[in-house]
This record gives sequence, C-alpha cells and structure tokens, in this order.
Amino acid sequence: MLENKDMSTEENSEKTLQEQTSEETNSAVNEVENVIAENSENSEKVKEEQEIPMLDYSTMELEQLVSELKNLIKNNPVQLIKKNADAIKNAFNLKFGKLLSQKKEEFLAEGGNSIDFQFSSPLKIEYNKLLKEYKVKRDAYYKQLDDQLKDNLDKRTNIIEELKNLIANADPKTMYNEFQKIQERWKMIGPVPRTRYNDTWKTYHHHVERFYDLLHLNQDFRELDFKHNLEEKQKLIVRAEALYELEDVNGAFKELQELHRLWKEEIGPVGREHREDVWNRFSEATKKLHDKRHDYYRDLKSKHQEIITAKLAVVEEINAYDFTNNKTHKDWQRSIKDVEALRQKYFDVGKLPYNKSEAVWQKLKEATKKFNTAKNAFYKHEKSAQTDNLKKKMELVELAESLKESTDWDATTNTMKRIQSDWKRIGHVPRKFSDEIWNRFKTACNHYFDRLNAHRDGVSQEQEAVVVTKKAFIEEFKNNEAPTIENIKEAIQKWRALGSLPRNARHLDGKFNKEVDAQLASLNLGREEIEMMKFRNVVDNYLAQEDYKRLDNEMFFIRKKISETVREMQQLENNLSFISNATEDNPLVQNVRRGIDEFKTELDIWQLKLDYLKKLDY
Repeated sequence: MLENKDMSTEENSEKTLQEQTSEETNSAVNEVENVIAENSENSEKVKEEQEIPMLDYSTMELEQLVSELKNLIKNNPVQLIKKNADAIKNAFNLKFGKLLSQKKEEFLAEGGNSIDFQFSSPLKIEYNKLLKEYKVKRDAYYKQLDDQLKDNLDKRTNIIEELKNLIANADPKTMYNEFQKIQERWKMIGPVPRTRYNDTWKTYHHHVERFYDLLHLNQDFRELDFKHNLEEKQKLIVRAEALYELEDVNGAFKELQELHRLWKEEIGPVGREHREDVWNRFSEATKKLHDKRHDYYRDLKSKHQEIITAKLAVVEEINAYDFTNNKTHKDWQRSIKDVEALRQKYFDVGKLPYNKSEAVWQKLKEATKKFNTAKNAFYKHEKSAQTDNLKKKMELVELAESLKESTDWDATTNTMKRIQSDWKRIGHVPRKFSDEIWNRFKTACNHYFDRLNAHRDGVSQEQEAVVVTKKAFIEEFKNNEAPTIENIKEAIQKWRALGSLPRNARHLDGKFNKEVDAQLASLNLGREEIEMMKFRNVVDNYLAQEDYKRLDNEMFFIRKKISETVREMQQLENNLSFISNATEDNPLVQNVRRGIDEFKTELDIWQLKLDYLKKLDY
C-alpha cells in the first residue's frame, strides 16, 4: 500500500509540473497574442509611424514654440505628433505663465487693481488657434479610425455568419469554391477593435475547422489543403525556433508577432492528427523567446541603474561648474560651450524609459537653471549697454550726415577724423541695427572725403583723356565674345596701364570690374579662384589710385564678415547639439551639416582675402 501511495504522489507531482508548464506556455502565447491584438487595432498607424526628433522645447522662446507647433501640424500626420505637441504645450504654458505673472506684477506696481488685470497676446491667440486645429485633426483621425475598426468588425461578423450558413447548407459541388471565396474576403478585411480581435478570430477559426471536418465529401480537396497548411505551419515553426538565436530581442519579438499573425490570418487548419503537435511546437518556440525577452528586460533594468548613476554624476559636474569669474562675452561663450559639452555627455551616457528618465531629467534642468539665470542676467545687462552704445553711435551718424556737404574743409576734416576715432572706441550695438547705422555712417564719411579729395585734386586735361580712353576700353572689352583667363588678365593689365581715374570718375572702375566678374563667371573655374581674382583686381585698383581709405574699409568689412560667419557656424553647431540622439541620415542633421560646410567655404575665402590684404605694404 505504501508503494502504491508513493507512485500516486509521483504521478500527481508530474501532473502538477505538466500543468504548470502548460500554464506558463499559455501565458507566453497569450501575451504575444494580446500584443498582436493591440497592434492590429492601430495597424495603419504603425505602418506609417516614424520617429519625430524631440527637441529641447524648454529652452525655446514663445515665438519659436508657436513656430514649432505650426510646423509639426503642417508637416506630419496628426497621429504621430502627440509627444512633441504635449512637450510644446507644457513648455508654452510654463513660459506664458511666467510672462503673465510678470505683467500682473508690473500692473499692480503701477497702482492697478488685481481684479482689473487683463493681458492679451497675439502669440497666445495664435497658439490657442493652432492647439484647437491640432485637437480637431486628432479627434477626426481617431473617430475615423474607430469607425473603420467597427465597420471591419461588422464585415468579419457577417463573413462568420456566411461560413456558418455554408456549413449548414453544404452543397458538395460548390461548397469548396464558396469557402475559398470567403477565405479571400476575410484576408482583405482590415483590423478590428483589439478587445474583439482574439474572440473574432477564434470564432472564425472554429467554423473553419468545422468546415474541414465536413469536407469528407471531397476527400481530395481536404487532404490537399491540410497538407499545404501543415507544410506552411511547419515553416513558421522553423522560423519561430530560429528567432531564439537572434541577438536583437525586440526585433525577434516583432517577427514572432508577425508569425502569429500569419498562423492565424493566412494559414488554414491542419488534419486532426497534427493539430495538437504543431500548435505545441509553435507554442514552445513562443515560450522560449518570451522567457528570453523577460530575462533581457530584467538585465536591462539593472543597466538602467548604471545609466542613472552616470547621468547623476554629470549633473554633479554641472552643479560644480564655476562661472563666477565670467566678466565678458568671450568668458560666457566659453562657459556656454563647456556646459553644452556636459549636457551632451549626459545624453551620450544612454537612453532611459520615460518613467525612469523624468526624475533625472528634472535634476539636470535644476543644475543648468543656476547657470542659465546668471548667463541671462549678464546678457540682459549687455543688452542695456548695447542700447547705450547705439544711442552714442546714432549721435555720430547724425553729426556725420550734417557735415557731409560742408565746405569748411579744415574744421570739418578734423571733426570727421575725430568722430571716426570715437566710433571705433564705442562698443557693440544690437545686431539688428549694426549694419544699418554703419552703412549710414560710412556713406556720410565717404561722401565728405570724396568731395574733399575732388576739391584738392581737381581734374586735369590728362585725367579727362584717361576717362575717355577707359570708357572706350570698357565698350571694347564688353565685345570679348570668347573670354579666357589669359585675355581677362591681359585686359586687367591694360586697364591699369591706361592710368588712374580722377575721383569723380572712379565709378568707371566699378563698371569695368562688373564686366570682369561677368566674364569670369562664364569660365569653368573654381569658386575660390574666381573670388580671389575679382578681389585682387579691385584691391590692385585701390593701390594704383593710392586710395588707402578704401583699403582700410575693405579690411574692416572683411574682418566683420569673418566674425559674422564664425558666429553663424557656431549657432548651427549649437543647434546640432540640441538634436538629441539623431543619426547622420536624419534630414534635419544633414541640412545643418550642409549649412556648416557652406559657412566653412565662405570663411576660407574671406580668410584668403584678409591674408592678401595683410601682405600689402601701404
């Protein structure tokens, strides 16, 4: 009796183990099929889905946030922009809330009553309009998707009813052909609501198996189909078993979902004697990959803690960064570069899922806030100083313009030289006014000194002859129908050999240079060679005329262009650092890279021109 009891215990234990294994297998299969059901509901969306770069919207001003939202809505399917739109909304509300508080404080400080405070902003109106447009498009999309899912469910339900009627009213002569038509129509129907996906398929599959059980009336058809389906399902089993060896666990899991979809949607039943065997093999392959995936994510979870620790270490580096001795724009630009390098180091450590990254991200924002507050305070003061400089330079512009027609040559000349010296000592002005006021000041000064030189030099008969000769030479040069680099150079030498023009006729130099530029452009030369030939031609004319003031102006202009080009390059490189985790094949990254390369080419040419001027002895 004791022996029998032990045997019974072993049998029960073995049975319990088998039941446990079966439950685990079913659990793994159910998890895969639930994912398939969810993806099925959104299959059209999944097909189109692409990652939209997530920019650092928290650093953008209100105008830029509105612009980014407008571009998102205009250039992307509405179902793909939710994360970006939500991030923009959070950043806009935070910044606009601060602006609203500031305006209210100003209103109250001026004696206003809190209940009377109102603030309207065109930006807020435009933002609200865009947000409404986004919500309307989003709701319309999801309503259309929901309607389509329900319509597909109705179609599948109707097909199941047709299949049931076909079985109930079987006509051996036509039933198989009718069944094949039903199968094809079933495959053509799109996704259904995920809550109904598995039940709908199981119902359909149940009646398909009933049909095949009934098909004994036409044994050849049934056995042929069973054989074909068995071969196809065995192929899926082999593919499923091979997925376990792949290193890309997530890619393998997606492929497994597709195999399950094919098993359900594309391949019919097999003979009763094979059904349990093939399904068990397929389920076992599913469970193995399912377990491997769970192990992978368990390991990944431990790696997440390593990434968090490394990111927090970078945050501490930013907290410890010393910028207290920054006094100039150059100091702050160096610090901005250093902090940006640390931020990039933070991102390079690795990615975290949202539920783990948010707390660390907030610490990074807090660490950079102290730096940004000090930086903004400096540039706010700098902006105030530039406004004062603008006022001082405008006074010099108005003075130069008032004196440009003066004939009190000695006194005015001294004054003009003095205000030119004063101009150089005054610091930077806001960039948007820089070119305008410099052009006005330069034009007024040049006008006066051109008049002064004309007064001093006069125009001799010999100079008049040079004017006539050079006018004729320009007309002759225009008729050069087959320009070459040699005859253009020869023409430039002849032009100089004809003599110097009086100041009131030096516009002819410009006409001749323009024609030289046009003929050079028609030649198959590199951009650098053409630009330097044109530049040397202009500079050599100034040297021949001993017009050193224009040479000085040229030097000033080139230095200014070099500074502007460097700033533009730095801005693009800075923009590139904000495009986090973007690959080199990203269109946005490629566009920025092209811009940087174009500025590098321009910078090289400006530097060659500056080097050429520096070599001149004048």
